[in-house]
Amino acid sequence: MTSQVSSPAEQADEAVVGEQRKPEGTKDVRRLDRVIIRFAGDSGDGMQLTGDRFTSETASFGNDLSTLPNFPAEIRAPAGTLPGVSSFQLHFADHDILTPGDAPNVLVAMNPAALKANIGDLPRGAEIIVNTDEFTKRAMQKVGYDSSPLDDGSLDGYSLHPVPLTTLTVEALKEFDLTRKEAERSKNMFALGLLSWMYHRPTEGTERFLKSKFAKKPDIAAANIAAFRAGWNFGETTEDFAVSYEIAPATTAFPVGTYRNISGNLALSYGLVAASQQADLPLFLGSYPITPASDILHELSKHKNFGVRTFQAEDEIAGIGAALGAAFGGSLAVTTTSGPGVALKSETIGLAVSLELPLLVIDIQRGGPSTGLPTKTEQADLLQAMFGRNGEAPVPIIAPCTPADCFDAALEAARIALAYRTPVMLLSDGYLANGSEPWRIPELDQLPDLTVQFAQGPNHTLEDGTEVFWPYKRDPQTLARPWAIPGTPGLEHRIGGIEKEDGTGNISYAPANHDFMVRTRQAKIDGIEVPDLEVDDPHEAKTLVLGWGSTYGPITAAVRRLRNAGESIAQAHLRHLNPFPRNLGVVLGSYEKVVIPEMNLGQLATLVRAKYLVDAHSYNQVNGMPFKAEQLAKALKEAIDA
Repeated sequence: MTSQVSSPAEQADEAVVGEQRKPEGTKDVRRLDRVIIRFAGDSGDGMQLTGDRFTSETASFGNDLSTLPNFPAEIRAPAGTLPGVSSFQLHFADHDILTPGDAPNVLVAMNPAALKANIGDLPRGAEIIVNTDEFTKRAMQKVGYDSSPLDDGSLDGYSLHPVPLTTLTVEALKEFDLTRKEAERSKNMFALGLLSWMYHRPTEGTERFLKSKFAKKPDIAAANIAAFRAGWNFGETTEDFAVSYEIAPATTAFPVGTYRNISGNLALSYGLVAASQQADLPLFLGSYPITPASDILHELSKHKNFGVRTFQAEDEIAGIGAALGAAFGGSLAVTTTSGPGVALKSETIGLAVSLELPLLVIDIQRGGPSTGLPTKTEQADLLQAMFGRNGEAPVPIIAPCTPADCFDAALEAARIALAYRTPVMLLSDGYLANGSEPWRIPELDQLPDLTVQFAQGPNHTLEDGTEVFWPYKRDPQTLARPWAIPGTPGLEHRIGGIEKEDGTGNISYAPANHDFMVRTRQAKIDGIEVPDLEVDDPHEAKTLVLGWGSTYGPITAAVRRLRNAGESIAQAHLRHLNPFPRNLGVVLGSYEKVVIPEMNLGQLATLVRAKYLVDAHSYNQVNGMPFKAEQLAKALKEAIDA
């Protein structure tokens, strides 16, 4: 979905309910400037699909938005249990927003487990729509309800809407030749129709999607569309929903352009394709499926028309081995994984450091250690990316800060890899990978030129006047060695993991040569040109909050709250983590206090303290969920006042 919006205006992340008005008809329409909705149910109830469709229609309407899918690691967790609850949260607004929101205004609970797992996140007065058909005695006992929360007064502080979603869906589909079980599967579409009515979402896109998704099963497509329309009509006619809501398009939130809704993994995929086109190189992905990185493999496999080749390997080591071979052969080579896969790939990353070939290693971080929390987010691979190889094997590291920024981060990673002939680590995470937001589609002339010059002939003259090719003779500016494609006449050269002799690339065990090569490889990484760190400090604050990666949204939302409350605080966010921006030391030294929030136990803080001798205060969370803006605002206020 794409939409057109106009010029930007920075607004607070907080929002206020606007006035009520009454159009023609019997129901009131209340204007809001934002709302947070959470769909929750069993992992088989289609909550992710429901959330995705509501998000797509919201994007096409022109709202700013941010999403937070949250689901179990199991393919099909036990039905009706708390561990089996899957949810999708969407925050959308008529202004610029930064996070999926701290607390839902609306909860759609498909069963007792969904209600119990999520009720603690709701503020008093929030709306709760429950599928009463699932509140059987057995289902409630399974999650620890001794009595029905719908009847015992425990939900009196909320606006409760009991709706027999299953019964209404089955009734709406009685004309179709479906079993009751088949009809019940469409109850998520009934719920989507009801919420689409409540918030005036477009419906045409969802109907087109259903026709396309079930093109080979037109009866199923028609049934789902009927359930969707029935949900809309139920909202229109029932007396229980006397008010619907309008959230106007975010016409002042963005620069003029064409926008679409995009997730982090999809943006990364598009960025990799764009990088290969800008470099005029074929794109090769060697990968082994792993949550939450597998979507990149799935997406890139669709783009053979752009010269993309995808290889699903038998394991992580084979995936990166194939990618490194493709780099040797002249491709823009990529391998995708998560933290456990990076550990397995570490030896081959070290080989790429020794061979000095461009290679993109995409790490979509998740909770660890070991298998850990496959579907939950974390930022705990930074030190692994920095040091997780034997010997001195430095690797550049960059990290996107939002789902849409994953596109630009992929281009930047490719620039560094190609220009400096080095593997590059890109650290995204589950929050960015699965979350989505509006993305302004760039013009082609805005993309960087990544053209590469391959070695074409001899580059060194011996004392006797003979012209030869030296594979490790370096560019004086970048210290990059030449990239020689196998089969090019006269460019035959030795390759392998044993230490190379400077210039010739011959095997060398000479102590002085090894010392020189180690220092040269480090100097190459240290010399990478990266932009200076930009600091947002309108009031000459004494406290700086420094972040990296996906903490950008919560940090920025928290900073806005504090500034709106009259506090003075500065903010800076790192994209380049190795090498750091050259002005980072000066920036850190300009503030009395530095606070570093991370979804780990303080990995960036450790690096900053070691390199710059700054007494940075670390604020950490490792619960598998992103920071909440209010939580960070409170912590930062305490740091300011300390």
